[in-house]
Amino acid sequence: DILTVHPEAGPHLHRTLQRIRAAGVKAGVALNPATPAAAALEVIDDVDLILVMSVNPGFGGQSFIRSQLRKIETLRAAIDASGRDIMLEVDGGVNAETAPDVIAAGADVLVAGSAVFKGDPGRYAANIAAIRGSA
Repeated sequence: DILTVHPEAGPHLHRTLQRIRAAGVKAGVALNPATPAAAALEVIDDVDLILVMSVNPGFGGQSFIRSQLRKIETLRAAIDASGRDIMLEVDGGVNAETAPDVIAAGADVLVAGSAVFKGDPGRYAANIAAIRGSA
């Protein structure tokens, strides 16, 4: 339903987002920790989702990069000012300790991997409940 691309994936982000939407799919843009919020702001009228990567992509279990909270705040303010219904998603290092800060900064979609699958399968439901309860 949603196809999300990194600005670094190709030379023409705007064109890529237009083609995604022309195919009848929602379009998103994903920002690595070192990619500035401005990359998404340039195409804010063409996206349905902005994903802030709060770790460097590649493997699970990394620690949340706290400087991304400022990026989340900046993007939330821009989304609100746009008047558009754009989801603000955060992926990386989201757990029961970081979820409240991520929500307070303005995210409305949280991705949790390692925090959910920590321990044996009998713990998964409790792990999810802990994240939801803290948020």
